[in-house]
Amino acid sequence: MSIHTSPRLLVLVEGMTEYNFVNAILRAHLYSLGFGPVNARLLGPRQERSRRGGICGWHSARFGIVRHLKEDRTCFISTMVDYYGLPSSGHKAWPGRAAASSIDFKRKAGVVEHATLNDVQNTLGSRFDPIRFLPFVMMHEFEAHCEL
Repeated sequence: MSIHTSPRLLVLVEGMTEYNFVNAILRAHLYSLGFGPVNARLLGPRQERSRRGGICGWHSARFGIVRHLKEDRTCFISTMVDYYGLPSSGHKAWPGRAAASSIDFKRKAGVVEHATLNDVQNTLGSRFDPIRFLPFVMMHEFEAHCEL
């Protein structure tokens, strides 16, 4: 798939600070890069978000990512989640999170991003263009870096 004029970008975020940042600040920058509609959406089911401070288990996150990718085949999806908030074990574990805990700090986020991309790609099959899913994992809480 090639990027066509003004592709839609959906950024799945873990909390309201990230949501507001994408919609109030990042959106204008992404427009300047050629994206059309840019919107943030909270990850996971509402009831799960309220219990875990925004971050949800991978199964719920993947379900939402895959659903959006299937519903709109021209949509691009990214994430904006912090590494330390991601579950690393149990049924909510995110791909690559446990493995990343024992490697060099500089590579941790990349390992999780690569593993989540692979999991989505495996779920959607060989016809899926992986350029449509651009996972982004921050190493620290977003709130520690800014005031909105």
